[in-house]
Order: sequence, then structure tokens, then C-alpha cells
Amino acid sequence: MGQKRAVQYLYPPIDPFDQRMMDVGEGHTVYMEQCGKPDGIPVIVLHGGPGGGCSPSMRRYFDPALYRIVLFDQRGCGRSRPHASVTDNTTWHLVGDIEKIRAALGVEKFIVFGGSWGATLALIYALSHPDHVRQLVLRGVFLMTQAELDWFYGGGAGLFWPEPWARFADLIPEDERHDMIGAYHKRLFSGDLQTETKYARAWSGWENALASVYSSGQGGEAPGEYARAFARLENHYFTHSGFLDSDGWILNNIERIAQIPGVIVQGRYDMICPPARAWNLAKLWPNADLRMIRNAGHALSEPGISAELVRVMDQIAQIKS
Repeated sequence: MGQKRAVQYLYPPIDPFDQRMMDVGEGHTVYMEQCGKPDGIPVIVLHGGPGGGCSPSMRRYFDPALYRIVLFDQRGCGRSRPHASVTDNTTWHLVGDIEKIRAALGVEKFIVFGGSWGATLALIYALSHPDHVRQLVLRGVFLMTQAELDWFYGGGAGLFWPEPWARFADLIPEDERHDMIGAYHKRLFSGDLQTETKYARAWSGWENALASVYSSGQGGEAPGEYARAFARLENHYFTHSGFLDSDGWILNNIERIAQIPGVIVQGRYDMICPPARAWNLAKLWPNADLRMIRNAGHALSEPGISAELVRVMDQIAQIKS
């Protein structure tokens, strides 16, 4: 229901004017595309996961007559290669890849648009390269803290969604359930494709089941190849705490982007990334504009979230143009 209702808010589909595979080093090539206006306002879209990949629907939040829209599949997922690989695949590799894309396209400053893990990566990129960021537009804020991982993989969200939590947890022996990320890690990196795919689908299904406020609790069964990349990359990043130096690293360094304007669009009933994190971020970030969306969960396709993101990007375009 949510996705059907969301379509009315989006710009019509648009095809890329530039698609390429970029060699970013360490044996990785990433898929990158541009669409919209070649000399328009540059915006780079960071997908979620890690491991989610970009999709054509992500182009539709921007007026193609005004924006130069850049999307790419992060290392190991989507059309990037090698598929599902975690070798030389860290947050800092991804930050470096964004810089390589920016330099290759001759862009001085981007608007950085990202949701969920994409919001995490957007913040880390901005903290690392504030001179190359015009503005941040974030959705479903995830700050890569242990508390957030404990909420989602330690049973917190399961108190609200016991049926999908049982499907996720029951695949793991009871004596391993104190560390669900670690237990799934063993199976997602077992070396046996059938085992990895089985547990990848369960990992992906748990997250998908909670994405929308309209959900019935059924996450569906993702295609095996997609699920394996998504689950392995997410688990790899979460096992290593996002490759950040310390827990709370983003908020502890937020002063670096104090002068960069940002808009945070947050679903009031987001079960994956609870709204308190967006609230905490906005309190510490002087130029942040927090917009809580009632009757909305986590997904980009939530009608209220889609409508607000289009509104935000239209407002930004009016100011910039």
C-alpha cells in the first residue's frame, strides 16, 4: 500500500545520460550513473544497507530540469564488482570512493542525500570532507552506535514485532542468541553458498519486515544473490562497528559540520532506526532542520517520507537557482 501511494509524490522516471563502471582500486569497480541536467545542481545519492544498491526509483526525488543526480552502487553490491565481497570494503574505502567520483565528475561541492546507512555514510563523508558538501539531506538516521545495533539485533525491536523476530532468532541455537550479529556472521561467511543464502534471506527478511509502518510483519523472500550481498555487507560492517574509531564517533565530531545546513526527515514510527537518534543529532547540529513524519516508518517509499523529501529538494532547488 505504501509504495502505491508514494508514487504520486515522485518525479516521472528518467533515464541516465551517463553510466559507467569506475575502477576505485583494491580490485573493486563500482557502478556509477548520472541523470537529470548535466550542468544542474549536483546531488549524490547514498543508498542504504550497507549492501542495498541504488535503484531507478531513487532518481525520482529530484526535479530533472534542475538537478544533476549522481548515484552509485557501493563496493560489493548492486552492479559493482566483485559481488558480495568484503575484502577492502570499509567505511573509509567508501568515503574514498565518493571523493574519486566527485573528482572524476569535476564537482566542487555536492548536496549529499542519504537514508539509513546512506545517512550514516553521508555524515561520515561530510565530517571527513566538509569543504566538498553544500548541504546534507538525511532520512531514517542511523549513527552506527552499539545501542542502535543492540536495539535491532538484541531483541528491542522484537518486543514490538515478536513474529518476525521469532523467524529471525529461531534459526540460531539458544546458546548463541546473546550475539545475533556474531551468530549470523558464522553462517553468512561459512563458505557454503546454500547456507550463506539461507541465512542471508533470513537476515534481510527481518529488516524488510519492519521497514514500513504499513507492514504486516512479512518481510518476503529476497532474491538469493541480492540477499547474500546485502546481509554479508551489513553484517561485516556491523561486526566491525562501522570501522569507526569509537562508539558515538559521529556525534562526538559533529562540530566539524556545524556550518553545513542539513534537513533530517524521520519517520515517527521507525522501528529500525528509532527517532531518538535523529533528535539527538539535531540537538547537537546547529544548522539541522528536523522534520518528524507522522504515520511513517523507516522506508524511503513511505508516502509521508517521499512527499517530504520531494518537498525538501524542491525547496533547496528554489534557493540555489
